[in-house]
Amino acid sequence: MRKTKLQMSALSVAVGMAISGTAITASAANAPKLSEAEFEKAKTIYFQRCAGCHGTLRKGATGKNLEPKNTMKLGQKRLEKIITYGTEGGMNNFDDILSKEEITLMAKYIQLEPPIPPEMPLSLMKERHKVYVDPKDYPTKPLHGRNWKNFFLVIERDVGKVAVVDGDKHEIVAHIPTGYAVHVLKAAEHHKKLKSKNPGRFWYTMGRDGKLTKIDLWQTPDKMKVAEVQIAYDARDVAVSGDGKYVIGGGYWPPHFVIVDAVTMEPLKVVSARGVNVDGEYVNESRVAAVYDTPLAPTWLVSMKELGQMWQVDYSDLDNLQVTMIDSAKYLHDGFFDPTGRYFQIAANASNKMVVVDTVERKLEAMIDTDKKPHPGPGANWIDPKCGPVGGTTHLGVGKVTVWGNDPAGHPKQAWKICYEVETDGPGVFIRTHPKSDYVWADQTKHPDPEVQQTIQVISKKTREIVKSIRLTEKPGYAAVHIEFNADGSEVWVSVWNRKDSKEPNGEIVVFDAKTLKEKTRIKGFYAPTGKFNVYNRTHHVT
Repeated sequence: MRKTKLQMSALSVAVGMAISGTAITASAANAPKLSEAEFEKAKTIYFQRCAGCHGTLRKGATGKNLEPKNTMKLGQKRLEKIITYGTEGGMNNFDDILSKEEITLMAKYIQLEPPIPPEMPLSLMKERHKVYVDPKDYPTKPLHGRNWKNFFLVIERDVGKVAVVDGDKHEIVAHIPTGYAVHVLKAAEHHKKLKSKNPGRFWYTMGRDGKLTKIDLWQTPDKMKVAEVQIAYDARDVAVSGDGKYVIGGGYWPPHFVIVDAVTMEPLKVVSARGVNVDGEYVNESRVAAVYDTPLAPTWLVSMKELGQMWQVDYSDLDNLQVTMIDSAKYLHDGFFDPTGRYFQIAANASNKMVVVDTVERKLEAMIDTDKKPHPGPGANWIDPKCGPVGGTTHLGVGKVTVWGNDPAGHPKQAWKICYEVETDGPGVFIRTHPKSDYVWADQTKHPDPEVQQTIQVISKKTREIVKSIRLTEKPGYAAVHIEFNADGSEVWVSVWNRKDSKEPNGEIVVFDAKTLKEKTRIKGFYAPTGKFNVYNRTHHVT
């Protein structure tokens, strides 16, 4: 089978993660047998599609444990059925992504012992540090004449690029090569105590292959990529210090975080994430999920997924790094701040809780019991007529939006308690709103039914009811995913994502009028567009 760009990109990662020898069979006599070529192909697919939820070592987290002791009990046919159709617990169907032969291959692969990738020392990171534009040659003003503060940066998942889009003109400005399957982009934000020069100008992307890329939005399109460094083999998130001096990248494998010079992108410090979890058990694969700068202190919040801890890392003195370890619940994944910037609200997927951290006191504030597997993505804050300020989340495991009070100063009786819930048609990944909007938007990307998967739900803030269900496409294999408002809140952008990889532009972004909810236009020319990040909203904490 001819390899696509997606597979070739991930294959280069797989080579970097290669182990000495080839573990092709499990110890059990009745384990499936794979050739070396089949094993390598399956390893690549697993990295692309499975490792994020199930772990590099298959110990499980958001997804179930896939070690041979468990998978062999299910058997080949049952495993193929699960991979094909997905589950009600939030696992996607793969029948429109993988061929039948690939599904059969993956069912065999997860019955074998997982390969163990190598570590990545600081010396290797320094070897993989590249500068494309010297900082002394950075322009002193934008060179393109566009309104860069209303730019959108759009993840083009399957080709390892980020598209820069003019939010005023609805035009693609550039396709910038980055790491494979970028998960998150961050920029220096408007910090309430520290001052960063031109916040929003420089963006930092984190690829699934651990490649950290620096983008300068003032450059001409051909020079926007100014530097890069690889800090892991598998990674998810990145954040910038409030003063704009440092960048932190979190690794899934190796389990560590790395502090990088924000100007030069030279890696400076590596900190292991391995440790003892909240249950008192040592965890070797303790992955770093969400990382965020705190608006009220010179610290980052670093979520230790498997440990069930938030680490608040003080970056004011890197030589004497101070880390406050805050116990909460497993498995910490993605979160967002309340409007004041004091409280961080993050999902503990496997524990069915939203965890709240007080970043001023540097301690656990609350844990809110929710339905199955909350997942807010970048989250949403708004004002409810009865509960006052609230936050909300979608769920990976059930069709529901859960809303809780998040204003302990002004509404103490409602704080950190569920205000209300809204049933949707299927599990979702992202929820979003804007202070000027009357609505909250939620996707349903995790549902295996194409009709539900392709439909966005719009919920009234006033009535708490779904006022409109919008199906974005009816093309097989496509899903509606991720919502983002433009800078002034007048538009809502939603991605139409082709879940099956392609070498041709295969996705689009649908732009809606935020008040009338009517479609305004479709921006075409994207390669598998998923997440979108508006410069103004993201740097001003507009959720």
